[in-house]
Amino acid sequence: MAREKNLHSLGEALNEFIKENKLQNGMDKVLAREAWEKIMGNGVNNYTTAVELRNNTLFVSLSSSVLREELSHGKSRIIDMLNEELNKDLVKNIVLR
Repeated sequence: MAREKNLHSLGEALNEFIKENKLQNGMDKVLAREAWEKIMGNGVNNYTTAVELRNNTLFVSLSSSVLREELSHGKSRIIDMLNEELNKDLVKNIVLR
């Protein structure tokens, strides 16, 4: 069998598909939600009711006002941790509600 010279890895093919079909915004929303869950752990996730990325702002709904106040003091650190996890500068602001 002759090998085709234009071989791509599966990752390259998926990235090209995402780019051609303009799916990056949707992927970013999913990845941001997953990054929040991974970074914050079960303690915070138990009180997280919704996570949504809109225009580089992560909106996080929390069921605990005490936790919301505590997390508000570390917003810049949380943003840094999220962007590090995502390997890109995606989250610019966090709104805790």
